[in-house]
Amino acid sequence: MPYVPLTWLADHTEVPAGTTAAALAAALVRVGLEEEAIKPPAVTGPLVVGRVLSVVREEQKNGKTISYCRVDVGPAHNDAPGEGAEPADVASRGIICGAHNFDAGDDVVVALPGAVLPGPFPIAARKTYGHVSDGMICSARELGLGQDHSGIIVLGQLLGADAVPAPGADAVALLGLGEEVLEINVTPDRGYCFAMRGVAREYSHSTGAAFTDHGLAENLPGGAVPAPTDDGFAVEVDDAGLDGAAGCDRFVTRIVRGIDPAAPSPAWMTERLTQAGMRPISLAVDVTNYVMLDLGQPLHAYDLATVHAPIVVRRATAGERLTTLDDVERRLDPEDLLITDSPRGRASRVLGLAGVMGGAETEVSPTTTDVLVEAAHFDPVSVARSARRHKLPSEAAKRFERGVDTALQAVAAQRVVDLLVEHGGGTADPAVSDLDTTTPPAPIVLDPTLPARLVGVDYPREQVLGILERIGCTVRPTAAGPTTAEDDGADDAVGTVVVTPPTWRPDLTVPADLVEEVARLSGYDAIPSVLPPAPAGRGLTPDQRRRRDVARALAEHGLVQVLSYPFVGDVHDRLGLPADDERRRVLRLVNPLAEDAPALRTSLLDSLLDVARRNVGRGAGELGVFEIGLVTRPAGVRSGPVPGVDRRPDADALAALDAAVPHQPRHLAAVLAGPLLPDGVWGGNRPVDWADAVETARVAARTVGVELAVRQGETAPWHPGRCAELVVGGEVLGHAGELHPHVTAALELPARTVAVELDLDALLAAVPGEPVQVTPVSTFPLAKEDVALVVDAAVPAEEVRAAVVAGAGELAEEVRLFDVYTGDQLGAGRRSLAFALRLRAPDRTLTAEETAAVRERIVAVAGERVGAVLRT
Repeated sequence: MPYVPLTWLADHTEVPAGTTAAALAAALVRVGLEEEAIKPPAVTGPLVVGRVLSVVREEQKNGKTISYCRVDVGPAHNDAPGEGAEPADVASRGIICGAHNFDAGDDVVVALPGAVLPGPFPIAARKTYGHVSDGMICSARELGLGQDHSGIIVLGQLLGADAVPAPGADAVALLGLGEEVLEINVTPDRGYCFAMRGVAREYSHSTGAAFTDHGLAENLPGGAVPAPTDDGFAVEVDDAGLDGAAGCDRFVTRIVRGIDPAAPSPAWMTERLTQAGMRPISLAVDVTNYVMLDLGQPLHAYDLATVHAPIVVRRATAGERLTTLDDVERRLDPEDLLITDSPRGRASRVLGLAGVMGGAETEVSPTTTDVLVEAAHFDPVSVARSARRHKLPSEAAKRFERGVDTALQAVAAQRVVDLLVEHGGGTADPAVSDLDTTTPPAPIVLDPTLPARLVGVDYPREQVLGILERIGCTVRPTAAGPTTAEDDGADDAVGTVVVTPPTWRPDLTVPADLVEEVARLSGYDAIPSVLPPAPAGRGLTPDQRRRRDVARALAEHGLVQVLSYPFVGDVHDRLGLPADDERRRVLRLVNPLAEDAPALRTSLLDSLLDVARRNVGRGAGELGVFEIGLVTRPAGVRSGPVPGVDRRPDADALAALDAAVPHQPRHLAAVLAGPLLPDGVWGGNRPVDWADAVETARVAARTVGVELAVRQGETAPWHPGRCAELVVGGEVLGHAGELHPHVTAALELPARTVAVELDLDALLAAVPGEPVQVTPVSTFPLAKEDVALVVDAAVPAEEVRAAVVAGAGELAEEVRLFDVYTGDQLGAGRRSLAFALRLRAPDRTLTAEETAAVRERIVAVAGERVGAVLRT
C-alpha cells in the first residue's frame, strides 16, 4: 500500500499549513482512495541535538572498547536532576556509546530519557560499564533512517556545518521524524496512485489545490529532455508478445559517469524512502527508488562496466536461469520477458526479469562509478504473470501490472540523471537512447448525457466535460454537435464528443469508465439513495412451499437439517461406486477453494456422510441429519462461448451458454445412526434400521401427497441385501437402506448406519395437478382385523402388503405388518406375514359379515398376486 507523507505531497500540490494525516485521508476518500492506516511519528519524546564536549575511550575486560562522553544537550536538558546527573566542568550529560566514528566537538543526535525510538525502544538512564548513561547517542538505524549501524550520525557531515542548530534543538523536526504518514488503499485500476504524482493529482481534484505535474518535461529543471542520439546505448526488442503485441514498447537509457561511490544519499531522500517503507541502500539505488515512488516509473541502475551493448529484450528459452538481486537462482519460463546482453565471446546473458527484478551480476556495487539508467515500459500482463510465477511481488511489478504512463520514461530517466549529478558528483553522458513504439490511447466517443442516465443524477454537460478535462483528458467535438453548451449558446446543447484519455490512465477504455470518473469527482455522496418501488409479489411458488413443508415434516420427524459444502474430493472410492457409475462423472472446478475438494458433488451423500462422520466423532450418540440441496450431473455438457460485455448476447449465444450449464437436480438425503431415542427409565431402545430410512422417504412423500412405492434394490453405497428402491409411477427416484459395512468402515461411521437419498425435484413433479380433496373424518366406530398369510420366503413383504391393501379396498384406514414367522410347521422356504388392519366406513358401522368379506377378498387377491394362502 502506498505511503503519503505530507511534506512529500507538498512538493506536487499546495497543502495548507496545519493539515493532518486524518484531514488528508478525509480529502482522498472523497475521490475514492481509502485510508488503510495512519503511521504515528517514528520517534516520540525528547530527541535533541548534542555537542560532544569530551570523549574517553575505555577498554573493558571483555575486550570491547566503549566511549564515555560528556555531551552538551542544551540548557533545558543539561544536568537533569535525579539518577544520571554527574558533576562536570561545564553543564552536560554523561552518555556511554559503543561507536567510535566521532570525536569531541562533533554534533550528534541524542535521545534523552523518556524518548521512544522505533521498535519500540524506550530510553532510560541506566548504570553500565561503571558509569550512568543518561541518554543515547543515536545511529541512523536506531532512528529508522536507514540500515547503517556502523556509527552514530554526525550532523555536520549529514547537514553541513553551517546547517547544524545549537545544542538542545529539537532533532525530531530537524530529521523529519515527527511526521505522521498516511497509508492508503489503491484499487487495481488506479495504478497511477502508486506514486506521489498520482496521489497529489487526486488531492487536487478533491480540494481544488494547485497541482504541478512533475511528470511533464516542461517542469524539469532544464525545461526539456534531451533528444535521442545515434550513439546512445543500443537497445533491441526481439519479441512478438503473448498476444501479438511486443512485451516492451519503450526503452530509454541514460548514462552518468564519474559518480563518487562513497557519496551518501541526501538526508531528505533517505527520510522519504524510510517513510515509504523502503530501505535506503546506496545513492544510485536510492535515487531510482525515489523517482519511482515520486513519479510512478520503475527504473533500474546497472553498473555500466558490467553491461555490453546491445541490450536485447526477449523471451526466455528453455533451461535459462537467473540469479536475481535477492540472491535466489530462478529457473526461467518461456513466457518470461528478459533483459539481456551479449558480451564478446559469450552467449546471450540474462541481466534481469523485465519489470520485476534485476540480476545480481550487473547490480550497482560499492565501487561503481559509471551507471547505466533504464526506464522502460513493459506489457502489464507479461509482468503480472512473471511476478506471480516466481512469487516476486516487487515494487516495480506492482506498478507495471497496473499500468505505467507511457510518456513518463524519458522524464523519469532525466530526473535520475539530475539527482546523480547533483548528489553523486557525476557527469551526464550526452548519449541518449529512446526506443519508442508506443501507441496513443484510443479515443472514446461519449454522449455527455450518459452519466446522468446511468447514475441517476443530473450532471450538466459543462460539468461532465470539465471533469474529464480536469483528469487530463482531451475533449473535442464530433460532427454531431458542439463540445460545450457555450459553443452554440444553447443550454440544452446535444451531440457526442471524442474523449482521449491521458497516457497515465490506461484504465479508461469505454464510455462507462468516463461515467465513473464523473460520478467519482462529482462526489459519491451526491448520489441519492433511492429505493425502487417494490412490486407486489406472488409469494412462494408451489414447489417452494412444498420443499419447506418437506423440511418441516422431517424436522418434526426428529431429524436435524444441515447444509454442507458441495465441493468433494475422492469420496467415490470410499463409497464403493463402480467404475462405470455415472455419479463418478464430476465437474471439476478451475479454481477450487481447497486442493482436496476440486469437484462438485453428484450426490448429496457425497458431502452429507462427511457431516455425519464429524458429528459422530464429536460425540453425537443419536444421529439423524438431513439436507436438501443441489447435485451436479455434467453428462452431455460441453463448453460454451464467453460473450463480451459490450452488448447483450444474442439468442444463439444464450442458447450455447444454457447448453454449457450442467443438470443440477435438487435432492433430499438423510443419514441416521445409533438408537432412535436414548435409554431411560422406560428401558432400552432399538437401534435404527433400514425401515427407518424408508420411513424417512415416506414422510417426505406423504407430506406432498405422493404415494411412494418400495421394492428391493441394489446399488452402492447401500448393503446389497438391505437396500430399497423408492418408486413413483414406475420410475425409481432414489434409494434407502443400510449402508455397506465397507462404507461405514471407510467413513468411520457406526456399524449399520442407514441413509436415504431421492430426487426431490422428480418427487415434486409427481404431485397430482388437481388439488387434494380432504376426506371427511368418519364418526363411525373402528373395526380391527388381523390376517396372517403364508408366502414363499423370496416374496418381498412390500408386495404382500400391497396385495392386502388392494384387497381391503376403500375400507382400509391402515395396514401394518406386525409379525414375521418361519418354522417347520410352514415348511422349508415359506414364511408367515401377519398384518393388522384398521377398517372403517364413512357412512355406517361395519358388520361382522362385512369385515369377514374384506378378509376373504384380501386372501383372494393375495393368492392371485403373490401365491399367498391363509395361515391356519
